[in-house]
Amino acid sequence: MKVRKAQANEEDKKKRKKAVLFCISPDKQNIILEEGKEILCGDVGTTVKDPYLEFVKMLPSDDCRYALYDATYETKETKKEDLVFIFWAPETASMKSKMIYASSKEAIKKKFSGIKHELQANFLEEIKDRRTLAEKLGGSAVITLEGSPL
Repeated sequence: MKVRKAQANEEDKKKRKKAVLFCISPDKQNIILEEGKEILCGDVGTTVKDPYLEFVKMLPSDDCRYALYDATYETKETKKEDLVFIFWAPETASMKSKMIYASSKEAIKKKFSGIKHELQANFLEEIKDRRTLAEKLGGSAVITLEGSPL
């Protein structure tokens, strides 16, 4: 997933990924793309009304995940789009899972260029609140996230 600044044709824009989740493989040897856990930019506004809330709903309540989220937000001066790496480690996840994910975090981050921000969340209420992500993106300067005011 890459944030592109150049103008792409409409079909390419629809195929871009807005959000993806990654998990540790069952044999605990690899980090893999979690099947069916993605939001395409082309879905936003059609089948997905609020991409951020859809993204939050994709997170498991009892296990860790890595995610890449292509955040669109506005500050008082400009509209921006930044790639955010999210480490989801809910309190209800097993200690073993938390340790495996925490120790593999740097390995997956190195594989992606263009990550501008990083967020670690441990509680659903924390990540549901748009202000948590907005704080990482630019603090009080952020006035909207995904078109919704804060």
